[in-house]
Parts: sequence; C-alpha cells; structure tokens
Amino acid sequence: MKSTWEKIFEYASMPLHGTMSRKLRKGLRLQINEGKIYETAVLFLNEKFVRLTETEPDGTTANTYYDLDKIESIRTLSSGDAK
Repeated sequence: MKSTWEKIFEYASMPLHGTMSRKLRKGLRLQINEGKIYETAVLFLNEKFVRLTETEPDGTTANTYYDLDKIESIRTLSSGDAK
C-alpha cells in the first residue's frame, strides 16, 4: 500500500519551489487514519514516513510524522472546486 499512499499524497499536494516538500492543494484537506484534518500543512515524503508541518495560531511550528507502513486510510476532502 505504500506506493498507493505516496500517489495519494502527490495528488493532494504540489511541489514547493526549490524544496523537496509539497504543500496541500488550494481548497483540499487531508485526513490520515481518521485523525486530525489538515488544511494548510506542508508535506515531506520519505520512503519510510511522511511529515506534515503546520504553523499553529500562536506561531509555533508543529511537525507530525506518520509511518507509511502504519497508515490504514487517507481521506481527501474538497469543496468540489479544488485545483
């Protein structure tokens, strides 16, 4: 399933210029394993994990790591006009 998860992450995001990271597409939200819904996260894909980075309202940067082998589901949510 790892290659499938990687394809879904690639679909849900677009490359950030000059980096190996990807940002979520405009209007698209992402949920992993029925957990938190990410709206403005930046993704970094590795062969073993995915890291989602968000900036909290107080300016704190939060990194959340998921083991690609332990992901059971990924949900993408959009308003229908996400591009």
